[in-house]
Amino acid sequence: MRLSTKGRYAVMAMVDLAQRNGGDPVPLAEIAERQEIVLSYLDQLFAMLRNSGLVKSVRGPGGGRLLGRNRGAMRIAEVILAVDDGCERRVLATRGRSRCATFAGGDAAAAGSP
Repeated sequence: MRLSTKGRYAVMAMVDLAQRNGGDPVPLAEIAERQEIVLSYLDQLFAMLRNSGLVKSVRGPGGGRLLGRNRGAMRIAEVILAVDDGCERRVLATRGRSRCATFAGGDAAAAGSP
C-alpha cells in the first residue's frame, strides 16, 4: 500500500501531537513548524481529524489541539481514513488490491486488470 501525502502528513502531525500532549493543548503552528508542513494545509487536515473525533480543539490564549482519546486506543489506519478520499479508503480497506486507476499511479494494473 502506498500512502498519500495527506495521509503521511496527518500521521506525522498526530505522532507529533501524541509525543507532546501532556494534557496541555499544542498549537497547530508549532506542529507545522516542527514537521515542516504548511500551516493552512495542516489546518485543513486537523479539521478532518476533528470531525472524526481523533483530535479536539481548544480556543483562546493557550489553545491548540489535543488528542481526542487515549493515544494507545488510536490506530494509524484511523488517521489515514479520516483524511483520505474514497478511492484511497478502498485501497486501504482491500489491503492494496484496488481497481482505482487514480490511486498510486494506477494500482489497477498491479491488481491484474487490463
